[in-house]
Amino acid sequence: MARPYLKMNGLGNDFVVVEARSAAFEPTEAEVRRIADRTAGIGCDQLVSIERSARADARVRFWNADGGEVGACGNGARCAAWLLMKASGRGTATLEVGERVLHASRAGERAVTVDMGAPGLDWPDIPLEEAMDTRGIELEYGPRGAPVLHTPGAVSMGNPHAVFFVADAEGAPVREAGSLLERHPLFPEGANIGFCEVRGRDRVRLRVWERGAGETAACGTGACAAAVAAHRRGLTDRRVEVLMNGGPLTVHWREADGHVLLTGPVALDGTGVLPG
Repeated sequence: MARPYLKMNGLGNDFVVVEARSAAFEPTEAEVRRIADRTAGIGCDQLVSIERSARADARVRFWNADGGEVGACGNGARCAAWLLMKASGRGTATLEVGERVLHASRAGERAVTVDMGAPGLDWPDIPLEEAMDTRGIELEYGPRGAPVLHTPGAVSMGNPHAVFFVADAEGAPVREAGSLLERHPLFPEGANIGFCEVRGRDRVRLRVWERGAGETAACGTGACAAAVAAHRRGLTDRRVEVLMNGGPLTVHWREADGHVLLTGPVALDGTGVLPG
């Protein structure tokens, strides 16, 4: 049967969102790649499905452009939450994402805050292949003895992140290092690779090479991971503005319960029907 979709984005991080509460949606990796293809398909960074849930307003699933299903997507969660709140007329929504239930709330007419829960900070949480201090793991990029990048912070936001701190995010070797390190043996599930320039106690500039998608205009979980990693190194406060290619997100790593709150805009770009 024909299946409609919505095209949405959070700061240019774009999604094809499918309503799957009335009919099951189980795309193959090849089908996801066809949908995500920006030349022959619809084009997106991630495919998102909204499904029935016994634990929350909806279950939300995510697939990267390479066809692989992933455990979390901050901007995708914000887009799904906005749709649920728009449909219900309420100012809050709950999302079942993997084993977690995320709580979302309106932060403006077209802005959403999602409580992403507490970050994973132990090496098995990321996960890493071996025990390390995740404030700065043993990973380098560049010539031996004179690495261009080294000792990134590692954080799980429901998906794995390694965050390098750099002097200039604009000049960082995002494509070269990101494409090489996203499948480094240290990361059994791969990793999203961040390049974070600290510009003050309350702001950072971030570029992210997303596992299975490449560099994206914005990455919600990447913003959360960068904020957590920076604060753990003593570089920033707990609330920071994260400036990404597509614009700013706000991240607050709350001290009271250790949860990470992600706030930013959402946009509805159009509608269509998935190719049969």
